[in-house]
This record gives sequence, C-alpha cells and structure tokens, in this order.
Amino acid sequence: MSDARRTRERLDTPREERRQLVRRPSYNADTFGVFAEQFARFMGTATFLIYMTLFVVGWVCWNLVAPADLRFDDYPFIFLTLMLSLQASYAAPLILLAQNRQEARDRVIAEQDRQADARAHADMEFLAREVASLRMAVGEVATRDFLRSELRNLLSDLEERAPSHADGADEDAPGAP
Repeated sequence: MSDARRTRERLDTPREERRQLVRRPSYNADTFGVFAEQFARFMGTATFLIYMTLFVVGWVCWNLVAPADLRFDDYPFIFLTLMLSLQASYAAPLILLAQNRQEARDRVIAEQDRQADARAHADMEFLAREVASLRMAVGEVATRDFLRSELRNLLSDLEERAPSHADGADEDAPGAP
C-alpha cells in the first residue's frame, strides 16, 4: 500500500472534499523569502536610486527628444507611470515579506536572549548563595590574627611557668642535697 493511500485512509487526516482541476503552483518559501530580502535590501541602496533616476531621465529624454515616429510614450508619460506603479505594486509586498521574516528572526533572537538572561540570573543567584555560605563559614574559621594571639598567649604562659618549673625540677633531681 502506498504512503499517499495510507495517509488518506487515516482517521486523523481530513479528506479533501473536492478535487482540484488545476494544481496550485508550489514554491519553496525560504527561497522566495531570501529573494524578497535581497530585493528589499537592494531597493534601499543608493545604487537602486541612481539606476531608477537614470531610467526615468532616459525615458523622459527619449520621449521628448527622439523623432515623433520613435517615441513610444508621449508627454503625459502614461506608460512610465504605469511602469512605476507596477514596480511599486511588486516592491511593497516583497518589502513586507522581508520585514515579516526579519520580525520572525528578531522574535527568535529575543527568546534566546530571554533564556540566556534567565540562565545568567539563576547562575548569579546560585553564586550569591555560595558567597554568603562562604562568608558564614569563614566567620566560624579561626583567622591568622586570632591564631597568632593565642600562640603568643601560650608562649607567655610557658615562659612564666618555665622558671618556676625549672627550680622545682632541680630539687627533685637525683643527687641533689
């Protein structure tokens, strides 16, 4: 059984109610979108403005200066207006499509930025808790100054006991009178 027939027989796939006499043209949306972006990007350049200006000036000059039998668009330049309108009617949807694609990219980037910010915030909170616990632990640990003072106290206690202990040791020593 072919895959197309299996797809039609599935209950979760709706059936087409009528057959199409003419198939709709198919196109790759990404390829068309890339074309629209490139077109919109080109229309926003000085090069496009220069080409368009040269085209219009050439059109007007030809139709004013050329012999009457070679002119194809007389003074009100109706055909030129039609050409510019046609160009604008195609340019506007292509520019909108390019803007929509850019908006979708911006939305994805914003979501990625939001997720990165959330991760960074969680990391900062974790590090703040760790630093606080380290501060608490350091508060319970003996510092260098505390150890030095304790050792000095012990040393002074030993020095005080040493002469009295040495005198008593001489009396208890064997062979002492």
